[in-house]
Amino acid sequence: MDRAQLADFLRTRREALQPEDVGLPRGRRRRTGGLRREEVAALCGMSADYYSRIEQQRGAQPSEQMLAAIAHGLHLSLTERDHLFRLGGYPTPRRNLRGDHINPGMMRILDRLEDTPAQVMNNLGETLRQTRPAIALMGDDSRWTGLSRSILYRWFTDPLARLVYPEEDHAMHSRIFVAHVRQVYGQGLPPRGTEILEALLATSPDFVDLWSRHDVDATYVGDRKRISHPELGLLELNCQTLVDPDQSQTLLVYTAVPGTESYEKLQLLSAVG
Repeated sequence: MDRAQLADFLRTRREALQPEDVGLPRGRRRRTGGLRREEVAALCGMSADYYSRIEQQRGAQPSEQMLAAIAHGLHLSLTERDHLFRLGGYPTPRRNLRGDHINPGMMRILDRLEDTPAQVMNNLGETLRQTRPAIALMGDDSRWTGLSRSILYRWFTDPLARLVYPEEDHAMHSRIFVAHVRQVYGQGLPPRGTEILEALLATSPDFVDLWSRHDVDATYVGDRKRISHPELGLLELNCQTLVDPDQSQTLLVYTAVPGTESYEKLQLLSAVG
C-alpha cells in the first residue's frame, strides 16, 4: 500500500469532481472547487471520518470492498479504478470477471435521474444501482446476496420475485429471461454466470424446459412494461434502455405518458417509497 500516493490520488479525483457531476446542489457558499470529503464519503457509503483518514494517510489499509465503493463514489473509470487498487496494495480486478463497475458516464446520467425510476443492471441480471424512485417502484435490489443478486435466479427460485409483474405477464418474462441467458451464454459466461446457470438447471424444471428450446430472442414487445405495485396497483410504463457494450451493462429508465393514470401514480412514488 502506497499511503502517500493513494491519498494524493483520492484528493485530486475528489477536487476534479463538481457537485453537478454527481447530482449534488452547488449552493451559494461553496468555496472549494471540487467535492468536500464528507460529500465523497456519503457517495461511497462510508463515514466522513473513515474517508478522511485515508486522504490524511492515517488508519488501517482499506479493504477491497472499500476501494470498490470509493471507485463508485468518485465515478472512476476502469483504468482509474485499477490504479486505485494498485495504490491500495491489491491486484487489479479482472475486468472480464467483474461486471459491477459502472461506467462514469452512465453514473452521471443516473445521478441526473434522481426524480425518475431508473437502475443499472449487468448482463447477469444483477442490479448495481437504483434511484430512490426505482426502489419505491421495484423494491430495493441491493439487499440480495449470493446467487439471489440476479433477478434471473430469483425469478425461477422465489415466487415472491414474480409479484412485481402481473401474473398474466409471467410466461412472457420467463421466456425473455431465459433467452437473455442464452444470449450471454453464447458470448461466454463468467464464472458467476455459470454458477447461476448450473443452479437453475438443477433446481427449476420451468427453467430447464425453456432452456431446452434454445430461444435467443430476448426482446420485449415494444418498450412497454406493466408493473404491479403493492400500494399503487398496476402501472403501464415505457422502459427505455441505454446499453454500455464495453461493460455489458444496461441503464433502464421507466416513464409514463403524461396525463395518464400511470403518470399520476409515478408522481406518488416519493410518498409511498
